[in-house]
Amino acid sequence: MSPINYEIRTPGEDERFAEEAERLGDLDTLRPLPRISIHAFCESEAMQRMMDRMARDRRMAKVNLRVTIGGTDAAANMFASTPTPNLIILETETDPKNLLDELTPLAEVCDPSTRVIIVGRYNDIALYRELIRNGISEYLVGPVQMQDMLASISAIFVDPEAEPLGRSIAFIGAKGGVGSSTIAHNCAFGISNLFSTETILADLDLPFGTANIDFDQDPAQGIAEAVFAPERLDEVFLDRLLTKCSEHLSLLAAPSLLDRAYDFERGAFTPIIELLQRSAPVAVLDLPHGWTEWTRAVLSEVDEVVICAVPDLANLRNTKNMIDALKKLRPNDRPPHLILNQVGMPKRPEIAPVDFIEPLEIEPIAILPFDVQLFGNAANSGRMISEIDAKSPAAETFSQIAHIVTGRVAMKKAKKGGLGNILGMLSRKKA
Repeated sequence: MSPINYEIRTPGEDERFAEEAERLGDLDTLRPLPRISIHAFCESEAMQRMMDRMARDRRMAKVNLRVTIGGTDAAANMFASTPTPNLIILETETDPKNLLDELTPLAEVCDPSTRVIIVGRYNDIALYRELIRNGISEYLVGPVQMQDMLASISAIFVDPEAEPLGRSIAFIGAKGGVGSSTIAHNCAFGISNLFSTETILADLDLPFGTANIDFDQDPAQGIAEAVFAPERLDEVFLDRLLTKCSEHLSLLAAPSLLDRAYDFERGAFTPIIELLQRSAPVAVLDLPHGWTEWTRAVLSEVDEVVICAVPDLANLRNTKNMIDALKKLRPNDRPPHLILNQVGMPKRPEIAPVDFIEPLEIEPIAILPFDVQLFGNAANSGRMISEIDAKSPAAETFSQIAHIVTGRVAMKKAKKGGLGNILGMLSRKKA
């Protein structure tokens, strides 16, 4: 018979154990965190152990967590040359009067969309209010329990009353065969790699989608199972349908079969897009060329629209019509982005880019020259342009597109409510 192990508690410990049990019970009310990236900087072993324990929690299954030993200086040095994640957790022992000055180097390199949680040593309500007022998402007094940290992260990213976390970007061609899918796939790959951001690429061209070919994948399930069974849609079901293409990129593939007709109601894809926005910071939607009720609905709901066109007369007419229609569908949104593709194809008469954009009254965010060798090799090998030739002009252009459609071109600017406000506050204090 195995011996019975008794747990001996000293007087007063019963209350502490009961309190801990209650706190652990509160974890059951927390939803799993979405696909976000978190970088924690720990100065103490206790904090490091807590983060290591939290990394193994089931609610962190979708989170890309990195833990580094160090404080504010380590964070500022690291992010001076690399993009900041969705959330920075920063442990510091600095006293309240010097904390804001210590944060200045980090504020100078921090993406304004990045959230920050600070773990300090001082239970100072004035400091807490000042930090919150100037862009810090949360201030916790250490040592911090895992459930408190999870609850704080959940309050930031899983608040049911908050706007959807994910940014949705729809790519559509002004005409068939203009390379819209190729551009969408390369941009999704670039966003996930450049920014280490969890990204989902959804191929909405169910009968003829090519995302599975472009990424050399052959998934058994994909977007068809989601759109034809909306009652089953949740995070768990979505995880089963996704195919991993790279460290930060997942694919919701099209079946690319003609065994049925793919006729959809106006709101058929709305539940999927909402789920994608809750599940990942970025969702790239590859739309087929067409103008149906459901494509109009998708284009009216997403955060950004990118129109891809080649410089000929039919594309000019279609692009102008689409821009005018989108102004009515999205009256309070910015105009769609325009990408000119396959410019300079030999022996093909085309409209000069400057003449193409003049009647549209919008500037293209990118002009991609015709390069049959580079794009053909990438397509035939199931790889992206940056994998074939990372130093090519096309790869650099895709990098620029990724920055623009995700809003990263303004990453160094201070925004209201962002960490960059600390710089303004400090300059006002010194003045």
